[in-house]
Amino acid sequence: MEMMEMRDDGGDSDGVGGGEGSDDDDGAADGGVGVGNGGDDSSGGFGVAHVSLDRVQLCAGAEETQEQEDDLAELASQQYFVDYGSEMILERLLNLVPTYIPDREITPLRTLEKWAQLAIAAHKKGIYAQRRTDAQKVKEDVVNYARFKWPLLFSRFYEAYKFSGPSLPKNDVIVAVNWTGVYFVDEQEQVLLELSFPEIMAVSSSRGAKLVAPSFTLATIKGDEYTFTSSNAEDIRDLVVTFLEGLRKRSKYVVALQDNPSPAGEESGFLSFAKGDLIILDHDTGEQVMNSGWANGINERTKQRGDFPTDCVYVMPTVTMPPREIVALVTMTPDQRQDVIRLLQLRTAEPEVRAKPYTLEEFSYDYFRPPPKHTLSRVMVSKTRGKDRLWSHTREPLKQALLKKILGSEELSQEACMAFIAVLKYMGDYPSKRMRSVNELTDQIFEGALKAEPLKDEVYVQILKQLTDNHIRYSEERGWELLWLCTGLFPPSNILLPHVQRFLQSRKPCPLAIDCLQRLQKALRNGSRKYPPHLVEVEAIQHKTTQIFHKVYFPDDTDEAFEVESSTKAKDFCQNIAARLLLKSSEGFSLFVKIADKVLSVPENDFFFDFVRHLTDWIKKARPVKDGIVPSLTYQVFFMKKLWTTTVPGKDPMADSIFHYYQELPKYLRGYHKCTREEVLQLGALIYRAKFEEDKSYFPSIPKLLRELVPQDLIRQISPDDWKRSIVAYFNKHAGKSKEEAKLAFLKLIFKWPTFGSAFFEVKQTTEPNFPEILLIAINKYGVSLIDPRTKDILTTHPFTKISNWSSGNTYFHITIGNLVRGSKLLCETSLGYKMDDLLTSYISQMLTAMSKQRGSRSGK
Repeated sequence: MEMMEMRDDGGDSDGVGGGEGSDDDDGAADGGVGVGNGGDDSSGGFGVAHVSLDRVQLCAGAEETQEQEDDLAELASQQYFVDYGSEMILERLLNLVPTYIPDREITPLRTLEKWAQLAIAAHKKGIYAQRRTDAQKVKEDVVNYARFKWPLLFSRFYEAYKFSGPSLPKNDVIVAVNWTGVYFVDEQEQVLLELSFPEIMAVSSSRGAKLVAPSFTLATIKGDEYTFTSSNAEDIRDLVVTFLEGLRKRSKYVVALQDNPSPAGEESGFLSFAKGDLIILDHDTGEQVMNSGWANGINERTKQRGDFPTDCVYVMPTVTMPPREIVALVTMTPDQRQDVIRLLQLRTAEPEVRAKPYTLEEFSYDYFRPPPKHTLSRVMVSKTRGKDRLWSHTREPLKQALLKKILGSEELSQEACMAFIAVLKYMGDYPSKRMRSVNELTDQIFEGALKAEPLKDEVYVQILKQLTDNHIRYSEERGWELLWLCTGLFPPSNILLPHVQRFLQSRKPCPLAIDCLQRLQKALRNGSRKYPPHLVEVEAIQHKTTQIFHKVYFPDDTDEAFEVESSTKAKDFCQNIAARLLLKSSEGFSLFVKIADKVLSVPENDFFFDFVRHLTDWIKKARPVKDGIVPSLTYQVFFMKKLWTTTVPGKDPMADSIFHYYQELPKYLRGYHKCTREEVLQLGALIYRAKFEEDKSYFPSIPKLLRELVPQDLIRQISPDDWKRSIVAYFNKHAGKSKEEAKLAFLKLIFKWPTFGSAFFEVKQTTEPNFPEILLIAINKYGVSLIDPRTKDILTTHPFTKISNWSSGNTYFHITIGNLVRGSKLLCETSLGYKMDDLLTSYISQMLTAMSKQRGSRSGK
């Protein structure tokens, strides 16, 4: 399907459409932001047994979904090189892209063609292609790159259960051991705990008695001790020991365990160091340090070099420079360690010490329901509540809504309790099965509030409650994600608003607090959304990005990415695009969303993500899952001229060049306009010039290019060679004209026609015996014109002022001319009634707005 035409079967709406056979890409509603989950590699595998690109396939989709385009393109280019050598054939590459690039990265933002272009560019730059490097070397490079980029996928995986130790968001974990350390992850691949090898002081395992499962214990340099039960406990211990011993043997870093002042001064050749100093080995390795009495190294603090006795240093299990704070912990007593860790925590929380985080405690006294079985005075309450601090984090589901105003409604209170369970599940505070979709829980949290006003405050206070005194890092991060989404959907009531603002202002060190404040301001200004967050918004924040870029396609076959916020309305989006493209005005332009076989115009006052969310939900309902196949919800966004009322060629050069020419050209070539032979020849020469400018080398190809130069119904009127001779003769008359000048001349010529700037629809009519059964209907600035598709004669034009009523459905479009009593009715059969309805509504709305402005200016005089 050509991007420029995007035509519907049997009709056209300004060059946008989706035929019955329009392509359905697999995948979820994908607004141009690729974010995805990888599959499990539960079989594990220590190291890489053989060098292959298969793992890279897995890891590219699994962990780094925000991966830079050029990195993935280079990987694709390298795989192509390994498979086919240095000669890159576009057609072959396009077929291979889906196997090279993870599914979730092929989106409206990054199409197959775009990936192919990026891969070709990477190929041209690649030294391996230029120097014809050995394929085996390229394989090794790829695996090496992947090993550093996605270490988690080069792991051996084991199932385990946390038996004791500091709190984790979940106790059922998957242990991943790889060359960088030991990770504990959940089923969704969220990392719950990460221990690098320098942090691990000791590892042990116990076989377990008859009724006790085998277990392994990890002691960390911070003094924490984690014990996990696992049927593979001994394997895990052996693997961690293998890594620790291997890293110590190859290590270049040791830490001094005691002071060692040089007895004979600096010139003696002996190294002077203090307890806790990091020494970088010069020619030795950790293995030599552990097996000999002396070694040589550089004191990282003093930069001095010298010999030192090996019995007073600790070999760090690392081949890269260890973090300073880990080095410092090596020589401390357990008490000192705890003091330092507390100090580090205090440092990161310093702003909170100065300004205590604001809570909903005060607000709760007046607006929360009373805590159960408490009749204490307000003064006593704060000291004795303990468990009943309703404004504070809990892992228990609510039995009643938090806010008093909701308790009166059993239905709303029940809805509030269900929303809170979804909040707990989302934050990892409550067990939950794997979700069917990324936005399943966010739908459960926000859907009720978007339908019932009182629940909006309830959802806000539930999220703020779960962010108060929450000491579980994973849970807190997920809570901030919910608050970010919430502030983009709707503002709280005026009573709660100042408390939400103070809550956020007192937590400015939190990465999302300032962003939430800004989103809150926009929600107050723009009003409430109608639908829960779109999948794209949820995936964005889960991948720690607060910026969502959306690809927009233009009629000239180009596209650009634009930032879209939760509060962006279609009108703002249009103005942003117009400004970027240097258009003089966004008037008459519209966003169109193409999904499945429908292309719909986005109403200018709709929130962009609301419209797309509503559309995807509607398609889901209209097209139920068949044979387990979910309908494609991939969509594309187009920006085009919709209403041509004020369009005059030459007035806005950029609009002419990018939009008007490319939107009018397909309609002309389909033969919708009535025109003379002379006009056709002149226009054919201008189209050629707009394509090839002064390049005459394509003259011999004109007979083959006729479908791109001449209306399709006129091609057979004269021979291809006659067309060629005549078009060349007219081409020579315009010598020196640039491409842009040719486009403008084309538009100026067709502007004289009454059908310029029309959307055309082929329909079957049954009410007017004097007209042909198959009619061409043109909707343009003059009204609704009925055209004979054979002769192209305009049979009649009904101005908008004479149209009193219209309606549409899946298979029809009905229109009433004149008043409802004596008016005439035209009944049409068409699958594009929805488009005709929308276009007519938009033109009449524009006309009424212009009329009321004129009346206002007259009365003002």
